[in-house]
Amino acid sequence: MSKKISFDPSLSTPSDRYKAWLDSLFIDHSIFRLVWTNFHAVIPNKVYRCNHPTPARLRKLVQKHHIKTIINLRGKRECGSDALSRQAAKQLGITQLDLPFESRGAPHKDRILNLAQLYLNLEFPILIHCKSGADRAGLVSALITLFEGKTLDDAIAQLSWKFGHFKQAKTGILDRFFVYYYQQTQGKIDFLTWVNQDYHEDLLRKEFKAKKISSFITDKILHRE
Repeated sequence: MSKKISFDPSLSTPSDRYKAWLDSLFIDHSIFRLVWTNFHAVIPNKVYRCNHPTPARLRKLVQKHHIKTIINLRGKRECGSDALSRQAAKQLGITQLDLPFESRGAPHKDRILNLAQLYLNLEFPILIHCKSGADRAGLVSALITLFEGKTLDDAIAQLSWKFGHFKQAKTGILDRFFVYYYQQTQGKIDFLTWVNQDYHEDLLRKEFKAKKISSFITDKILHRE
């Protein structure tokens, strides 16, 4: 088990910043995110997705795409990546919203409805990120695609291997969520109406079965959250 590096999340001293970078690079695996950004447009000029950005990459994204709001799908965490990006967002004058989602569980009804309500009043453009930009970022990108009135196929395309998402693993329950919606409604009931009135998380959990080898790869080799 990796040893936790202790630092003050306010990063008030050079020592704290150094420790935060050590934690981010080697405990939170951001050393891989220095070169792999997993950055994509969801709704061009309005919604973007990526893995957890480093401060330098966040500054570049703000300059190039005029990002106004960050949606952090990891939630507030005691890790170097969180402390560094949170400080960078504050320095850049960007609003950061912490909206934690799961990557291996049935999407929570209350969190989907909360996101839908918040989406109406966000300051755009926005940047969505989780740790790897593959699963939770894919789920929320798919939800936003539906909020924007696009098709279910467009939404499901946000959960793709090209983003590093594997539907055969435990994370495949996210794909199954959208299939579940279509099977119950044939697309004839508005998505948010279905979520609010007919979606049952426990039933989705019971019916979904992941493949063990795919789950081993995502959980133990790729160290996904």
